[in-house]
Amino acid sequence: MTSQKERMTSGRLYVAADVQLKREMHQARRLTRQFNAFDEDHIAERQALLPQLFKHFGAGGYVEPPFRTDYGCNTTIGEHFYANYDAILVDCAPITIGDRVLFGPRVGLYTASHPIDAVIRGEALEYAQPITIGNDVWLGGNVVVNPGVTIGNNVVIGSGSIVTHDIPDNVVAVGNPCRVLRPITAADHEKWAREKAAYFASLDD
Repeated sequence: MTSQKERMTSGRLYVAADVQLKREMHQARRLTRQFNAFDEDHIAERQALLPQLFKHFGAGGYVEPPFRTDYGCNTTIGEHFYANYDAILVDCAPITIGDRVLFGPRVGLYTASHPIDAVIRGEALEYAQPITIGNDVWLGGNVVVNPGVTIGNNVVIGSGSIVTHDIPDNVVAVGNPCRVLRPITAADHEKWAREKAAYFASLDD
């Protein structure tokens, strides 16, 4: 017989009030409560909890407290990840985050969903769809990513955007619903390379 967790992580209807799911959720609650309780004098102890919480947490990552997740064990995070305050990862389905990904404050990744039909929704049946974020992605403050969305590599999502569908590689995307605004081009690299050079030149003044 298929477990409720297997149903949940594979996108089928499931019931969250399941013994195994409750156990894993309570474990995540304990770890996130401990994580959020550590102050700035105990950063090493705080960071040491992250590999225990997530399925994988890559080297060089940092998460600002407070932070929330449903399970943690369904989330894979690449190297050099940074999440600003109030990140929320609702990982009922798998969340996969690539390398060098930045979250602004109050970013939410929500894999969970409920039937549109009110009668069935009222029977405590729900479902979830995975979220995938590529490498070199920056999500601005208050971005929400909805169930089933894939965001490509080298993408900037503007603050306050609600991402309801897939976003391709190498673009800036904004809005509610989030839409591609423009490609990221060589001119963008050249502009920021000049700014970088000017910064380092100013250190010699």
